[in-house]
Amino acid sequence: MKIQDRYIVISAIACIITCIGEFICLFVFGTLYPGYNQLRDTMSSLGASDSPVSFEISLWWIIMGILIIFFGTGFKKAYRDKTRFANTASFLIILYGFGEGICSGVFKADHLVNGLTISAIIHDIMGGIGVTAILILPLVMLKVITRKENPFFYEMSIIVFIFGIITILFFAFRYSPDENNFIYFYKGLWQRLFMLNTYIYLITIAALTIKRQKKL
Repeated sequence: MKIQDRYIVISAIACIITCIGEFICLFVFGTLYPGYNQLRDTMSSLGASDSPVSFEISLWWIIMGILIIFFGTGFKKAYRDKTRFANTASFLIILYGFGEGICSGVFKADHLVNGLTISAIIHDIMGGIGVTAILILPLVMLKVITRKENPFFYEMSIIVFIFGIITILFFAFRYSPDENNFIYFYKGLWQRLFMLNTYIYLITIAALTIKRQKKL
């Protein structure tokens, strides 16, 4: 196997491990935070300065971001024959790793009594950019892997996009002034459903990348 082929396969495997590892870390670190509720509390609160696992989860998010970026570069190499759309998809994956991974780990979501710290504002902006990138990814992937090439993945991309929009809109209700409504109350659930949707999709892309590379 050529060095480039190994690079692609290893980056895809790293992506799969990272996606699974994210949920394991969230569960484990969540249990180490007294009073933390996976369904009600956001993931960002795990990395806030007042969290007992702030350093550990922030470090993990930085590692996660680096590994996702690694996969983004490997993906670009694997689909180099589809330059235009593959490059865009690669950029979106890398942007997600940088915004939702590295920046979430570096900039803590610390709150003040009457607002947010500068760190929290940067955290939200960069995280929002990363989330937007990963929301758009399925639409771009429709051009990278067409219905003719893989009907199942094509339909999956459409479903992932729709489900992603619904869950992120529900999660956006955390800014609602009414903190007693059902959607606001379970903001942690909507965020985790969005992430589950995203990571299943990334794992699928990684698996298809490995399969494609072995055929070349």
